[in-house]
Amino acid sequence: MYPIVHKQILNPTVIRLDVSAPLIARKAKPGQFIMLRVDEEGERIPLTIADYDREKGIVSIIFQLVGKTTQALSEMNEGDSILDFVGPLGTASHLEGYKRVAVIGGGLGTAIAYPQAKALHQMGAVVDIIAGFRNQDLVILEEEMRAACTNLYLTTDDGSYVRKGFVTDVLKEQIEAGAGYDLVIAIGPLIMMKMIANLTRAYGIHTIVSMNSIMVDGTGMCGGCRLTVGGETKFACVDGPDFDGHLVDFDEAMRRSQIYKNNEKESMDKHICRLTGKES
Repeated sequence: MYPIVHKQILNPTVIRLDVSAPLIARKAKPGQFIMLRVDEEGERIPLTIADYDREKGIVSIIFQLVGKTTQALSEMNEGDSILDFVGPLGTASHLEGYKRVAVIGGGLGTAIAYPQAKALHQMGAVVDIIAGFRNQDLVILEEEMRAACTNLYLTTDDGSYVRKGFVTDVLKEQIEAGAGYDLVIAIGPLIMMKMIANLTRAYGIHTIVSMNSIMVDGTGMCGGCRLTVGGETKFACVDGPDFDGHLVDFDEAMRRSQIYKNNEKESMDKHICRLTGKES
């Protein structure tokens, strides 16, 4: 069992939990994730390691209420325990040797981009964080991001906070102003990562994206997280989640991401078991 030691509501649909998991905290690196199960009847879901404290043995996860499991997780409080919490899984991000980097997060993707920006900043790289949200109410981790970068650029789709526009607008402006990026890291909705990869391809800038595909076991056995990269089949859980954004087949990934939408909706509806008469 893994106790929750701190809970924070970041916005109406996004929650941060700090979980006591000393062995995972000891080995965790930016880009890796955990697989969790709330209780014995729960499904397994992957969540990126948003932060970690090796001395305190704490691993932080940030999630959005999108389905039955995240709803159940959101109802847990400090002192409650998560049944299964397995990790660190996936290949850690390769961040060494870069001098000027743009780290881009879209919506909840900022929670995944944050630890990478933080690590690069600590390595001495010049880091520009570009974070985009639909509106001001959804902005998360602003102070944390500001402390983990050289320059922070915030955008909102509706212009309700800082600047109206998209992350691609800011990225293009910075590139054309001579930012001289030797790496762009993009994490967020698939369509956002696709647009960023298309933009950076024209400038020849190495671009890494994080593919948070559907996963069941997180160890490469189920094949649920497969995607096509450079014409080859890869598995996000063991080969990634980081991949060369210029090689990912985003159209295929977007089609696969829609496969279980109806099932997710059905799982949120109340169900009466015909055998037991109990509500689930």
